[in-house]
Amino acid sequence: MDARAVKDSQTTITELMIPSYANFGGKIHGGILLSLMDKVAYATASKHAGAYCVTVSVDKVEFLQPVEVGELVSLKASVNYVGRTSLMIGIRVESQNVKTGEVKHTNSCFFTMVAKDDNNKPVEVPKLILENEEDIKRFIEALRVREIKEKVREEMDDVKSTIEATNAKEVLKDERCIIKIRL
Repeated sequence: MDARAVKDSQTTITELMIPSYANFGGKIHGGILLSLMDKVAYATASKHAGAYCVTVSVDKVEFLQPVEVGELVSLKASVNYVGRTSLMIGIRVESQNVKTGEVKHTNSCFFTMVAKDDNNKPVEVPKLILENEEDIKRFIEALRVREIKEKVREEMDDVKSTIEATNAKEVLKDERCIIKIRL
């Protein structure tokens, strides 16, 4: 198939948060949530691509509210954008207190995945059929995110290549650090 609709690969995973997922403060570890996000991103991307997919990057993971033991966490994912071999998966994470019914939006993020063939080579993915305004909005948003990521990547590479320790005292004078070497 050379094209698939967004709705055809949308995936929701719901899991009960158990005590072994909690940190010392009684809140669910961020790593547990990241693992669940990776699973739902894989399921969504693979359904669209019809191929094995790997995670290339994760963007904008901000934990907005804590998740408690005993809550149900639902991860809702959809393909927001496709390139030739890549897919950007949008994920919304919500937790629900089963006693009160309260639902909290805990975070949203983007996973970029690449489809692979049996020889671990990138493989072309089907085009994305946009059937409503929300699909169009998310595709355009993903294009903008890609542009911003590329600009940031270029700036970070530039920063890395121009850092010199010789002017460290001036650059770091108002920072919370102590330089223990002679410059």
